[in-house]
Amino acid sequence: MKAISYRSYGGPEVLEYGEVRDPKVGPDSVLVKVRAAAVNPVDRHCRAGHLDALLDPVFPVVPGWDVSGVVVQPGVAVTEFAPGDEVVGYVREDFLSRGTFAEYVAAPVRTLARRPRNLTFEEAAGLPLAGLTAYQVLTRGLAVVEGDVVLVHAAAGGVGSIAVQLARHFGARVIGTASERNHDFVRELGGEPVAYGEGLAERVRALAPEGVDAAFDTVGGDTLRVSAELLAPGGRLASIADGDVIGLGGRYCWVRPDAADLARLSELAEADVVTVHVDQVLPLEEAARAHELIETGHTRGKIVVTVPWGE
Repeated sequence: MKAISYRSYGGPEVLEYGEVRDPKVGPDSVLVKVRAAAVNPVDRHCRAGHLDALLDPVFPVVPGWDVSGVVVQPGVAVTEFAPGDEVVGYVREDFLSRGTFAEYVAAPVRTLARRPRNLTFEEAAGLPLAGLTAYQVLTRGLAVVEGDVVLVHAAAGGVGSIAVQLARHFGARVIGTASERNHDFVRELGGEPVAYGEGLAERVRALAPEGVDAAFDTVGGDTLRVSAELLAPGGRLASIADGDVIGLGGRYCWVRPDAADLARLSELAEADVVTVHVDQVLPLEEAARAHELIETGHTRGKIVVTVPWGE
């Protein structure tokens, strides 16, 4: 099958488009014909070797953890899905090898849910990792409840934009950091935008003089430290970007595949609670360009690659 792969760690230039071996379908997996796959910041960290201490690579590595597509073959033990079912998945395993930037992926059923019927395949591909991250941090890491004031960083990004929508659905007031060009977008999501950078603390305090009840850090570094200073008494802090959050009394969150959580996100998408903004769509063979775009850190929503359906 055709796929993107890399044979060694490095920059976007190590990504190759060409033939790789077809995936084998384990007993608890299904073979998915890929329609679209989203690129995430973690993909570049995997490709660069930054997660080598956590995940063994089996070269050549096919990158990508997000997918939307159609089931073509269930594993022998699978009863949850049948051929023709349209699915989305956060197809992460505890090693790097058989990702979603390919014509086909063998996806464990624990990573899948049915595709939201009102999202295109491109939009649906952007839901799993970003949506699960936002959902799990808000419900478990921060335990957001109605009436909370929640600070979401990078509120126009993939994770942040979904976090704003979910927090509003949970009844929270949301303040979201974003560049000024994205302020209208954050307002459309239901958040109150503030510019990041120097003077951030003062801008947030102008909106929430008593502090925020929960802060969702997606950036790390100085942003994380400022977030800790902005907490109201008893406030909660979580980060997906910086382990130093633990020393600040917060939680370091790593998203995990969860079929029930993903099914809930699919339901929320079908109820128009959650939308996925797709910033750019590129063909599979231009995955290196997709990685370059995600490395800028300034995308709005998701970058998605597509696989020709007729091939």
